[in-house]
Amino acid sequence: MNERRLAMMRIIDSRKKFTARELAERFNVSVRTIQRDLDYLQQIGFPLYSEQGAHGGYRALENRILPPLQLTRTEALGLFLMLEMLEKVPDFPFDAIRSHLAVQYYGSLPSDVQTNIDQMRSHISFRMMQLHEPAPWTTEILEASIAKQEIRIVYKSAKGDKQHNVYPFGIYFENGYWYMPARNPEKTLLFRVDRIQHVEKTGAIDPEVPSLAEWMQSTDDRDKAEVVLRFTPFGMRLAKDDPILHTAADGQWSGPVPLEEFPFTARRLLRFGPDVQVVSPPRLRDLVLQLLQDSISQYKK
Repeated sequence: MNERRLAMMRIIDSRKKFTARELAERFNVSVRTIQRDLDYLQQIGFPLYSEQGAHGGYRALENRILPPLQLTRTEALGLFLMLEMLEKVPDFPFDAIRSHLAVQYYGSLPSDVQTNIDQMRSHISFRMMQLHEPAPWTTEILEASIAKQEIRIVYKSAKGDKQHNVYPFGIYFENGYWYMPARNPEKTLLFRVDRIQHVEKTGAIDPEVPSLAEWMQSTDDRDKAEVVLRFTPFGMRLAKDDPILHTAADGQWSGPVPLEEFPFTARRLLRFGPDVQVVSPPRLRDLVLQLLQDSISQYKK
């Protein structure tokens, strides 16, 4: 197959119609040449269909089989490694296709490249934190986010199951868990997806719901307080592995923390033990002290 026909397979999709004349002008060939190309693509199974009339043209079916990738050896090895890594991410959206894609892609590669992949497998490993609870709703949440649809969820919290009607922004994977930021009529909430027991669409749509990227770039307008922490040398080593405190320098970390995050921050600091000290504010220091006292009291009974 020549390069022009491969390029046509890439640009012809279900979202836009192309006339033979438009394609001829794009590739600087005659309309008759384009028509021969289109006939050839249909003969080999590319799911083209044509619409007649003044506003007609060529379009591809939505559920078409995409053309094969043309990759170099290095690109093929890199792509297979990415597929292998995705296999380790639990409850990945559209999960059913991952292992099938890896097997199918591997089987289509030349034998020497398959040998290279087999050799690589003994020299590389992707070690991901495994969830204790499944998060089966990632695909439904992602689809609702894209469509800006409201969903009704049943969420398992410390106080029991609770129902929420929310507009999800998307999902993100962090430290072994999927998270869903979402908006209800009052505020934005953050949910752990593995704690979601059920999801159903309500039918409501709000085109003003932000995307996950927009939400992550937005300014956090919650009330905050400046937190100052002091670390021992060993505490600094621990802080460098923390996704929030890794910016600590010269034995100290400082930054604004939302007041509603103080209980979570206090528990986060417990793992540093004696290697961190809350310099300020007093409210956070008191929360840490209370947690430490509660921990000690367990052993005095």
